[in-house]
Amino acid sequence: MLHRIREVRRAKGYTLLDVAERCDPPTTAQTIGRLETGTRTLSLDWLNRIADALGVDASELVQLPDQEELPVAAHLGIDGVQAPTKTDTMVAPRLVGEMVGLRVMDSIGDYRRGDEIWCEQMPPERFAEALNCDILVPRPAGRFLFGRLLGREDGKLHLLPLAAGARQQVVADPAWIARASKLVRSL
Repeated sequence: MLHRIREVRRAKGYTLLDVAERCDPPTTAQTIGRLETGTRTLSLDWLNRIADALGVDASELVQLPDQEELPVAAHLGIDGVQAPTKTDTMVAPRLVGEMVGLRVMDSIGDYRRGDEIWCEQMPPERFAEALNCDILVPRPAGRFLFGRLLGREDGKLHLLPLAAGARQQVVADPAWIARASKLVRSL
C-alpha cells in the first residue's frame, strides 16, 4: 500500500517523536519511522492510530492512483505569505474549477496553525465577486498577499491584511486572485 504518512507529518510540522507521543497508546519515534519507510508493515490499526495522532482522516494517509490533489500556492505565517520552498499539495476530495491552496503555518487573524484554505482562482472580470472576502493575490517574484478585499477602484485592489493594526494595502490589478472558499480545520 502506498501511503503519505511522512508527507502529511511534515506538512503538519510534527517530528517522529511528536507523532509517537500522540499515538494512543504512545509508541516510539523509531516505530513511526519504520512504518513511514516501509521497514515495518503498516496495518489498518497502525494507519488509524497514526491518523488520529496527526489529526487527519485515515484516507488522507493513503495514496491512490486517481486521487486529486490541490496545489499549495503559498504558506501563511507570522512573517507574511510566502511561496513554498518545495512543491506542496493538499489532498482534495473534490476540486471545483481552478483552485489553489493556502496552508496556515502560524495563527493569524481568524486562522489557526494547521488550517488549510482552499481558494478559487478568478480572472479580473470576476474580481467584484470577491468583495468582502479573503483573497490570495500573487505578486512578482513568487510573493503573495492575503487579506480581505475591501474594494476595487481605478484599476487597484484595496486589501485589509489579517494582522491586527495592519495598514491597508493597495495592489494594481493582478492577472488573477483566489477567493477563499473552504476552510479545512482539524478539531
